[in-house]
Amino acid sequence: RLYQIPFGMPNCEDESEARTLYLVGDFSAPAEFFVTLGVFSFLYSMAALVLYLRFHSLYTENTKLPFTDFCVTVCFAFFWLVAAAAWGKGLSDVKAATRPSALIAAMAVCQGDGVLCNAGTTPAMGLANISVVR
Repeated sequence: RLYQIPFGMPNCEDESEARTLYLVGDFSAPAEFFVTLGVFSFLYSMAALVLYLRFHSLYTENTKLPFTDFCVTVCFAFFWLVAAAAWGKGLSDVKAATRPSALIAAMAVCQGDGVLCNAGTTPAMGLANISVVR
């Protein structure tokens, strides 16, 4: 939800007053889907572990239970792949929206003649990239 994040922008005409720029974009849906699926996968894994360890005889005697377990596991694997792809796309969109050159282009104060705007440093996205690989 980048639109909720204010970004302080200097005002060259009046040094005492700064203007506020709001970022554009809402990329929360892929992240929420990724995290929700991760939580449900963890809960299902714990329930399956209890079933395997505590109710082993029920699991081995019933022929439908292992097939159901297999089907649910396949569904989780498929949705995990979809969630990872969605989060990867969401992350690339966040990177594009917060790229320093895109922010400078959105600032009206940097569009004037003879004005040179510099971003300074580039944000580190290494940990965010690792979250997609996991």
